[in-house]
Amino acid sequence: MIPELAAKDRDGALRELVNALATAGALPADAVNEVVAALIKREQNGSTGFGKASPVPHAKHAKVQKMAGTVGRSTAGLDFAALDHQPVYSIVLLLSPENQPQLHLQAMNIIFSNLQKDMFRRFLRQSARKKRSTIFWTRADQGK
Repeated sequence: MIPELAAKDRDGALRELVNALATAGALPADAVNEVVAALIKREQNGSTGFGKASPVPHAKHAKVQKMAGTVGRSTAGLDFAALDHQPVYSIVLLLSPENQPQLHLQAMNIIFSNLQKDMFRRFLRQSARKKRSTIFWTRADQGK
């Protein structure tokens, strides 16, 4: 989790989130530019900002070996070309291997189900501590 994104725009936020996953070892460093380009292309085809201030940019990519995700917060809000034309405050990024579409869909379902809950979105927007957020995501994934 990135408690406060330095980026001031969508593409910068995507790059920052992907770099964080590469730094954590979830993605090869030499794949960062390709993955960011795939995410930007996906956003240009249609925003993953479905509304409610929490977009879910996602991509399946050949250089992603294991599903990985992260969350970035922006207390000021970012323009993400969201469908409701509102700024976004919590960005949930998901990367999946190309050869695991079913797992990708399951993860997206869990993410979207949780983002429909007001309390979950409020927690994401207010959570500034990585450990607390990790515990919250684990519970959400378990349906608690």
